[in-house]
Amino acid sequence: MKSQYKDLVQQTFEFPQEGFEVIDNCLHFNGIPLMDIIEQYGTPVKLTYLPKISEQIQKAKRLFKVAMAKADYKGTYTYCYCTKSSHFSFVLEEVLKNDVHLETSSAFDIPIIRTLQETGKINKETTVICNGYKRPEYTQNIVDLVNDGFTNVIPILDNKNELKHYEQGIQDRCKVGIRIAAEEDPNFEFYTSRLGIRYNEILEFYNQSLKDNPKFELKMLHFFINTGIRDSAYYWSELNKCLNLYCDLKKICPELDSLDIGGGFPIRTTLSLDYDYEYMTDEIVRQIKATCKQRKVKEPNIYTEFGSFTVGESGAMLFEVVDKKQQNDRELWYMVNSSFITALPDIWGINQRFILLAINNWENEYKRVNLGGLTCDSHDYYNSESQVNRVFMPKFDIKDKQYLGFFHTGAYQESLGGYGGIQHCLIPAPKHVIIDRDEHGNVKTHLFAKEQSSKSMLKILGY
Repeated sequence: MKSQYKDLVQQTFEFPQEGFEVIDNCLHFNGIPLMDIIEQYGTPVKLTYLPKISEQIQKAKRLFKVAMAKADYKGTYTYCYCTKSSHFSFVLEEVLKNDVHLETSSAFDIPIIRTLQETGKINKETTVICNGYKRPEYTQNIVDLVNDGFTNVIPILDNKNELKHYEQGIQDRCKVGIRIAAEEDPNFEFYTSRLGIRYNEILEFYNQSLKDNPKFELKMLHFFINTGIRDSAYYWSELNKCLNLYCDLKKICPELDSLDIGGGFPIRTTLSLDYDYEYMTDEIVRQIKATCKQRKVKEPNIYTEFGSFTVGESGAMLFEVVDKKQQNDRELWYMVNSSFITALPDIWGINQRFILLAINNWENEYKRVNLGGLTCDSHDYYNSESQVNRVFMPKFDIKDKQYLGFFHTGAYQESLGGYGGIQHCLIPAPKHVIIDRDEHGNVKTHLFAKEQSSKSMLKILGY
């Protein structure tokens, strides 16, 4: 009987697979030997593998290019990165190597836009889609961008009152978009999104407030589904409603020429992900073209806002198992040297599952375990994977070392975890290591941030 950890993984998944392989009993992530990283930097440690970001962007661009060629689609495709997924400078710099544009969600995003322009990473022609419910500081920052000559800033109107802020402040003419208040997933607690303008109010709003207004040019209809682009009756139904509204609006608004299908492709949070990216892209492009042809309107330029898809698969979080605790006959705990609540808050907040793999000891026998974090909170644990309601790890002697990693954690975790601030039980933020490759493919690493110190915490707390 095969009872080694490597046998378990190989029997459960197709393995090795993209980004993961085992060499000499240890896991490699995107060709990086993780034990080398651990020996150099220690644990706990967050990793960002920058080349994966560009790979994801180029993958999406290829998918849409091919789909549009198949369908003889006349519109263009524009890739936008959602800065809220990860605001770090090294992420934006990698993103912007790929001729992409940006989407913002808050007032403090705008100083980032200005810094990127001042340092030559973007220019004043870069498209900046401004989303979210906007308080006065946000709208004023948008107004200032437009007045300073950023010609492709597009505020997406989240409500009808938002327009007056731009009307009062913008000196010349401004492109705008309208966000549709889409229906939420049937399993959600609410029927309609709190964001956007209701379907049945958009045409009237355009006629009353935008049609004859010399300050504004309605260029974009914005469609966002919180569950992302998935092959479900719910998604296709909402897309169809959006397309028909676009056609209705296009017939009375000739300058409207763009459709933003926000809500991105999923990332691999399990090694058994079954998602046909090519089919979904082909079908989206086909449906948009078919509906526009049937309604006798020109097909729109397509924009996507991919945040998690852009950065999610670039991230990893590595821990050491520092203790084993047999709490009863059936429950064995592997205690890790940090906290899931603070380092990977989506695990605690929305019961998110990530790819979990042992780093070393792949030839050891495996055992069912529970993973425990260091805080005193009873919810600081991880005990089930996406595909099974359990976790397995190699058996090991406590005098030896056992490391494990959570993978594809690159989106949202730092901001949700309060990066650089105070976290539950004063668990320090872990080290953060950036991994890149030079022009010859050689690996380069550098320490972006040390483990948070007690001194910095005490300062925040006023001591």
